[in-house]
Amino acid sequence: QVQLVESGGGLVQAGGSLRLSCAASGRTFSSYTMGWFRQAPGKERECVAAITRSGSGYYRDSVKGRFTISRDNAKNTTFLQMNSLKPEDTAVYYCAAGPWGRNIWVPKSYNYWGQGTQVTVSS
Repeated sequence: QVQLVESGGGLVQAGGSLRLSCAASGRTFSSYTMGWFRQAPGKERECVAAITRSGSGYYRDSVKGRFTISRDNAKNTTFLQMNSLKPEDTAVYYCAAGPWGRNIWVPKSYNYWGQGTQVTVSS
């Protein structure tokens, strides 16, 4: 069992930055693929970035060059650095953990989810 707790969300002006953190419990954190998803009102949950157990990062086209995903296995923590934020980045952001080898882009590939943290970008 893995428990995930996100932090770092908030209100920021367009062009600003935020750093989200996701702290995980459990001794098997390093074996999981970690993903960051977001969900805006009336929209489906979408994956914005994912990082494999080996540290390879993958990004949604709309955030490439602006967001960076990383992980610290010694601290059981995953990060999402978000720069040059835009109003369309406004959403609830969730971190998720799933077994290696699944499709990183779909929510059903992930077994564990955090409670979410709100990110609001004002224009």
